[in-house]
Amino acid sequence: MVIILVGGQWGDEGKGKVIDYLAAKADMVIRSQGGNNAGHTVITEHGEFKFQLIPSGILYPHCTCIIGNGVVVDPIVLLKEIAQLRERKVEPKNLIVSERAHMVMRYHP
Repeated sequence: MVIILVGGQWGDEGKGKVIDYLAAKADMVIRSQGGNNAGHTVITEHGEFKFQLIPSGILYPHCTCIIGNGVVVDPIVLLKEIAQLRERKVEPKNLIVSERAHMVMRYHP
């Protein structure tokens, strides 16, 4: 079964909570667009996790998480998020970043 969750507003609809609920049984969670200006918080028995770029499905080892080619990736934010996950003993080995994802650097206006 394929489930697609699309936000019909400009954010803050609660997509992150729904994705976390669905990710528990999903094989993949794919982020198709957006940037690190978005965010969602997930609370588990291991504490609170705040996500900006990485899909929250990363908390489920069986779930492959993909940052797609429509996502604008700030590499500094991505590396910081990965480091924060590793500090909490979450190894993001199930994370794939599209080689066609857009990179935004600090020197971009």
